[in-house]
Amino acid sequence: MTFRSLLAAAAMLACAAAQAQPAQDAAAYPSKPIRFIVGPGPDALARLFGQSMTEAWGQPVIVEQRGGGGGTISAEAVAKAAPDGYTLLLATGTHTINPSLYKIPYDMVKDFAPVTLLGSTPFVLSVHPSVQAASVAELIRLAKAKPGALNYGSGGSGTPPHLATELFKTLAGVNLVHVPYKTVAAAITDLIAGQLQVMFTVGPAGLPQIRAGRIRGLAVSTAKRSAFAPELPTVAEAGLAGFDVFGWNGLLAPAGTPKSVIVKLHDEITKVLRLPEVRERVAGFGFEPVGNSPEEFGEFVKADIAQWAKVARESGARVD
Repeated sequence: MTFRSLLAAAAMLACAAAQAQPAQDAAAYPSKPIRFIVGPGPDALARLFGQSMTEAWGQPVIVEQRGGGGGTISAEAVAKAAPDGYTLLLATGTHTINPSLYKIPYDMVKDFAPVTLLGSTPFVLSVHPSVQAASVAELIRLAKAKPGALNYGSGGSGTPPHLATELFKTLAGVNLVHVPYKTVAAAITDLIAGQLQVMFTVGPAGLPQIRAGRIRGLAVSTAKRSAFAPELPTVAEAGLAGFDVFGWNGLLAPAGTPKSVIVKLHDEITKVLRLPEVRERVAGFGFEPVGNSPEEFGEFVKADIAQWAKVARESGARVD
């Protein structure tokens, strides 16, 4: 055999080995515990899917809270983890806002491999019952008549409800004063008490208070009416065309994770999402199940980053 033919044979063997590697990766995965890293927000969804994956694969899924830094600590931990599918990020809208407000040591697009969007939840534009506004239009008129007189709350600077309200202010041309809290629960408590007048409440936390009459819901933030509150119009219906923001949870792996492992993760999670009892539990957390493809989720993340960058730029929002 000539030297040239030896090189050709070696190249063919290398190519065959490369093609076989993804199948080997998927077949062996998982062979040890998987970590779900959770930053901002509750870990209920991570625990739900972790339990289902543990039962299906026989490997424990450990849910690990890495709070702080507005979600940057959790994201950095996963971005720098080994790209083997054993460290995953439960991402939220806060993670796609951060590139516009922080100097972060990672890239939300280049340093992550999308798996799937798990679920979404609407924000509800809510007011204290003493506020003389029964609709979005009336709230805008009141805010314009009394610029700077209405305070709005959020679960912290840089969170999606904060930026959602800044978008509302820009589109409506009103001046509302931001009062950030350490948690959504604390902000809602002060909204109920009348210390705050306005807030985009997160659906799961705000809707029970609206139903109890402690606060008044005016509209949902999504482009379409929500199944959780079909009686409420959308902000866009009320005249602010194009207003479409919401909370979400999705799963990201480190960039470079083998495609075969991403596919296996995606297929298992979406299979779980299709189970009626799981869909019921996800809805109980206030989320509408999604389960899109890795490619679709990747495009969603890019679009969300661009949307929040525009909001931050036009509103001048910043982390105090």
